Amino acid sequence: MITMKIAVASGKGGTGKTTVAVNLALSLKKCTLVDCDVEEPNCAIFLNTDMQKLEDVRLPVPVFDLDRCTYCGKCADFCMYNAIAVFPEKLLFFQDICHSCGGCAILCPEDAVSETTRKIGEIDHARLGELDFYQGKLEIGEPLAVPIIRRVKEYAKDHPVVIYDAPPGTACPVIDTLKDTDIALLVTEPTPFGLHDLKLAVDVVRKMNIPFGVIINRDGVGDDGVERYCEEAGIEIVMRIPHDRRIAELYSKGIPFILELQEYREIMLQAYWRIYRMAEAGP
Repeated sequence: MITMKIAVASGKGGTGKTTVAVNLALSLKKCTLVDCDVEEPNCAIFLNTDMQKLEDVRLPVPVFDLDRCTYCGKCADFCMYNAIAVFPEKLLFFQDICHSCGGCAILCPEDAVSETTRKIGEIDHARLGELDFYQGKLEIGEPLAVPIIRRVKEYAKDHPVVIYDAPPGTACPVIDTLKDTDIALLVTEPTPFGLHDLKLAVDVVRKMNIPFGVIINRDGVGDDGVERYCEEAGIEIVMRIPHDRRIAELYSKGIPFILELQEYREIMLQAYWRIYRMAEAGP
C-alpha cells in the first residue's frame, strides 16, 4: 500500500498553499487532508462542507492557593516563559504565555499549586466521499498554535496518504507541521517577495532533512528570479500553475479549479507521482 505524508508549505502567506493542498487532495480523491493553519483555517471554504466538532483542545494551567503560598518565588524563577511574577505579598499569573509544563506545581514547597484546564481551540472533521478532512481551529486571542497542530495531526497519523496544509512562515507552527512528513511542497510566486521567503523555507526543510520540491503559482507574472534560484540551487520545480484568470475567478467563488478545469486534474496527478518518487529517493 502506498503511504505518503505531504506538507504543503511556503515562506510567506498568500502564495497558494491552500489552493495546492485542496486541489491535490481532490485530484487524489482517496486521501486525508489536514488543515494545520489553525490560526486561520480555510480549506473548508473550498470544500463546501459542514464540519462536525470532534473535541475541544484544552491545556493544563496552574491554580495558585494564595492562603498557602509564602511568595518564595521558586515558581517564577523556574518559569522560562515569565508567566509568573512573584512580589513580597503578591503573585501575578499570565495564563496566555503559560506553556503548561507543570513545573511550578512540582517545585512548590508549600504544595500551593494545583491544576485546571482551559480551552485553546477545537478539532473538526468532515468526510466527502473517500476524502477525510480534519481542521484545527485556535480560539480568538489565544497565542499557542502548536498544541492544536500536534493534536489534529494525531487524527491522521495512521492514514496512508495525508496532505497537510501548513501555516505561512517558518516559525514553530510550520516546523511542527513539517515533522514526520515524507516530503514538503514549497509553494511560491515569481516575485522578489516570493523568492526571499522561499529561501527561508528552503533553509528550514534542508535543516530538517526533508525532501522537497517547489511549486510556482501564478506562473507568468513577476520575474524569473525564482526559476534561476531553483536552477542554481539544484531544486526541482514540481509544477507550475499559470497566471490564469479562470483559476482566479473560481478561487474568488470558493471553487477548487480542478472541478471546472479538468485538464489540471491530470497535471496534479502527474505532480503527485513525481513527488512520490522524490520522497522515495530521499533528501
